[in-house]
Amino acid sequence: MARERSLSGTIPSMETSHDELKDNTIIIVLGASGDLAKKKTFPALFGLYRQNFLPRDVKIVGYARTKMDREEFHKRETSYLKNPNDEEAVAADIEAFKGLSTYVSGGYEDAESFQKLNDHLEEIESHYQSKERNRIFYLALPPSVFIPVAKNLKEQCYVEKGGVNRIIIEKPFGKDLESARELLTSVKQYWTEDETFRIDHYLGKEMVKNLLVLRFANVAMSAAWDKNSISNVQITFKEPFGTEGRGGYFDEFGIIRDILQNHLLQVLSILTMERPVSFAAEDIRDEKVKVLRAIPPIEREDTLLGQYVSANGKPGYLDDDTVPPNSVCPTFAATTLWIHNPRWEGVPFILKAGKALNEAKVEVRIQFKDVTQGIFKDIARNELVIRIQPSEAVYLKLNAKTPGLYTRAIPTEMDLTYKRRFTDTKIPEAYEALILDTLKGDHSNFVRNDELDVAWKIFTPILHWIDGKDGPRPRPVTYPYGSRGPKELNAFVEKRGYKRADASYVWPVTNVSSL
Repeated sequence: MARERSLSGTIPSMETSHDELKDNTIIIVLGASGDLAKKKTFPALFGLYRQNFLPRDVKIVGYARTKMDREEFHKRETSYLKNPNDEEAVAADIEAFKGLSTYVSGGYEDAESFQKLNDHLEEIESHYQSKERNRIFYLALPPSVFIPVAKNLKEQCYVEKGGVNRIIIEKPFGKDLESARELLTSVKQYWTEDETFRIDHYLGKEMVKNLLVLRFANVAMSAAWDKNSISNVQITFKEPFGTEGRGGYFDEFGIIRDILQNHLLQVLSILTMERPVSFAAEDIRDEKVKVLRAIPPIEREDTLLGQYVSANGKPGYLDDDTVPPNSVCPTFAATTLWIHNPRWEGVPFILKAGKALNEAKVEVRIQFKDVTQGIFKDIARNELVIRIQPSEAVYLKLNAKTPGLYTRAIPTEMDLTYKRRFTDTKIPEAYEALILDTLKGDHSNFVRNDELDVAWKIFTPILHWIDGKDGPRPRPVTYPYGSRGPKELNAFVEKRGYKRADASYVWPVTNVSSL
């Protein structure tokens, strides 16, 4: 199997395989006819296949309720595969990838359907040269069927001896603390924690994985990584489009469940955790849980909710026919979290996420405290910005003297933009990285059960308030489609210590999209 290794600065415990599957492996994608499988799971598997990262002689089996023949399945399976420059080579690889893939239709709640699936798997395995049989079950399914599917897979499709079984579960993992605990307890009846991989694809993103190295491999970085130097931290998620016909699903969950409680909180935990003893999965996850336990439930006064309205020729949230009339579901949320430990006491962590905004962007912005006054006055604050997507980058905003005969400080930057610095490197898709981790048996970038439990403790009170379980539902403020968000946002972040940079400063990376 192909591997890329650095010639220096390697981290041995991150490079070594755990229980890596190399032969006699079937990857079963349940929900194979759905959008998630077509847009994410199959393209990720194809990417790993093209790079020779899948086990030798791997087979892929799609499973869903939809009745279709193999030709129709292959058409759906390959509909979102990317075609790089060498189209002839890609076309050949797509044909070979189809040859690895078969399809079985069946229900999600009846044992007979899963017996049929198991018969198909055993037919594939009858051609193995050894008795070893490994099965990876990927649940690209809605959470409403997680429990019956987990049960039926264990009872009908589980390899009892001579092999490895693993199950990958997609978010959302429940809707609040109670439902998450019910889901965790039910799945745990059938699958051990070691066999279970709860996927949050943000943990597979290159810049999120890079946080551990940035923090703990650089003395210059770690020395200022606490309340003594940092004023505030913002973690921002922005989408430039609205619900676009998927309002029914979105209205059930809302922006906090969809983005903040999982994706952004995962970034926060890695950003703020203490140095782990090693890069072993449990050491990393132990530290993440410790810091999350130091965060109390979010207060209502630390929350700003918004909902987009029509503007610039674009429809508002309530204009979507799939959205319930007069819905007060927030499409934008800003929340402030506080970490009560010696490193972070008093530092506000502002999580922001919204749909129908002015751009697509996910980034971490760490703003440092003011420099000592005296020889300087009204000088810009230093900021460390980690751009997760698009145009992955790390840049440090600092002050420098203007070139020339005058002594005047101006804000500038030290810029590590990946497209400039790593011109020949392909940044893997998050799902590629996480599926590969599953094949290795590496839990480092997956959510542990106690981690999920404490995450829901932080958000459940505010979610119950928004859902109207503690009285009248709050009405979100409005913001125009295509804007930066509610006009109240500026006052919200400034109240928590953020000082906006000089409007004349523009980071050059905003112009690298053509690179």
